[in-house]
Amino acid sequence: MERLHRIEVAHVFGRVLKELRIESGITQEVLAERSECDRTYPSLLERGQRTPSLDVIFKLAEGLKTDPVKLVQLVQERMRERQ
Repeated sequence: MERLHRIEVAHVFGRVLKELRIESGITQEVLAERSECDRTYPSLLERGQRTPSLDVIFKLAEGLKTDPVKLVQLVQERMRERQ
């Protein structure tokens, strides 16, 4: 059950990340550069294949020029909608 929940969180996080990235008008490559991560990492996150650590969430939020709290809150809201 816990593993299923982690997979679901990863997928929801990925969708939220993609939405915010598109709203920001930037590519995955630009997000990676701004977030100081490997150029392929945003793609892995958006597809739900990775779950970011807390420090990566902060870096991604900085790359998106948003608050990390907003990023996490959006994920939390989407998770509640799914229940």
